[in-house]
Amino acid sequence: MRPPFAPVRRTAGWPPALALALATALAGCAATPPTPAPELTQLAPAQWFAPQPHGGTAAQLVDWWRQPGSDSALASLIDAALRDAPTVDAAEARVNAARAQLGAQRAGLMPRVDAAASASRGNSSAIGSTAPGGSPPIITTLQAGLQAQWEIDLFGRQRALVDAARTRVDGAEALAQSARVSLVADVAGAYHGLRLCQLMLTTASADAASRGETARLTGISRDAGFTAPATAALADASAAEGRNRVTQQRAVCDAQRKVLVALTGLPEPDLEQKVAVAQTPSAQAASFSIAQLPAETLRQRPDVWAAEREVLAARAEIDAADAARWPSLSLGGNVAALQLRSGGASANLSTWTFGPLQLALPIWDGGRIAANQAGARARYDEAVANYKGQVRQAVREVETALTDGAAARAREADARAAVAGYRRQFDAMQGMYRQGMASLPQLEEARRTLLNAEIALNQLLHDRDAAGVALYRAAGGRWNAPP
Repeated sequence: MRPPFAPVRRTAGWPPALALALATALAGCAATPPTPAPELTQLAPAQWFAPQPHGGTAAQLVDWWRQPGSDSALASLIDAALRDAPTVDAAEARVNAARAQLGAQRAGLMPRVDAAASASRGNSSAIGSTAPGGSPPIITTLQAGLQAQWEIDLFGRQRALVDAARTRVDGAEALAQSARVSLVADVAGAYHGLRLCQLMLTTASADAASRGETARLTGISRDAGFTAPATAALADASAAEGRNRVTQQRAVCDAQRKVLVALTGLPEPDLEQKVAVAQTPSAQAASFSIAQLPAETLRQRPDVWAAEREVLAARAEIDAADAARWPSLSLGGNVAALQLRSGGASANLSTWTFGPLQLALPIWDGGRIAANQAGARARYDEAVANYKGQVRQAVREVETALTDGAAARAREADARAAVAGYRRQFDAMQGMYRQGMASLPQLEEARRTLLNAEIALNQLLHDRDAAGVALYRAAGGRWNAPP
């Protein structure tokens, strides 16, 4: 029987302040999830509004420069550029950096084991450790062992960081492919620009030769007294203008050639040799087709895929920031060998420790965790906004490329007919001038009309090819996203 004076034992309860702090901390763990990012099908239009080219297939987007009928010179330049491309190498380096970051985050899920060794020498002045009148003994301590530490991922914080790093690897790989597509498009655009310049130079050279011949014949007629000096002066001025146009166009071609040298990394003589064997591709050689549904085409764009991966990575970082409010559990341990030496004597010991098993709950950190959560949500909102903007830009680029290509194809027949008609008019006017039935100003007017028509046709053919290259870039080169 319990004595009447014995106190009653009660179970100790949580102190009110600690209980309130714990409840507040756990309540803060339940964070509101962010607004989900819209699906690609919600952002993309239901259909393309620009007309698509006929006679092409989507499969031709892949390595289109190697398709039958394509320009072999362009194919060799693109292959040379892909072999030595600083932009692609930089993108590949970013992929390697992302993979390294993924490895570092994965390591956070595993225990950490360190080797440790120490040596110390000293004495002890504890009572009874020395004889009367003696000095404390000198003790040498040698220790070596292994220390282990493991933070158990109870609430998925480290797993969320691994997910974020993994999606960023996917995004970096997609951007590396985007760099290749951009390089191919840049080389093709520069090559078509050089071809246009060469066509312009050929046209200008033929025009200058014709002007020179007209000036020569007019000079003979003037010397014979059949042509007024003013008319001969006009012919000489026209010939000088033609030569000036040739010089100017040749300089433009030289500058365009430098662009290709920079893109391909080839020495200029080698590039000249490759361009010299260029052939004019057929009208259908650069004709592509894309998926009827815009969402299917946009999924093949590496930059859109990378923007979507960044949204997922930012969402995973929100989960990691939220998980930081929950308790963390860590487990440690060590195994060590110890040797003590003193006065010629020694003792060997071995020790091991399992633990401590430590549970830590954040109560007050000055708002650091809350700030990290707010920052993670802000980065997520930014990633969603960038994703929306990337999709809109992709839609605009595809629609623009389709529109430009359709317009160029629709104008080509009329442009060729115009050149043929103006050529016949000029030939007739030139014959009439030589027979004295037309004046030199009339001949020059016919020449200018023909020259402008030829320039317009050359520009149109360039626009047609450029639209095909732009469609290749806008459609992402028919890149297939990983599953």
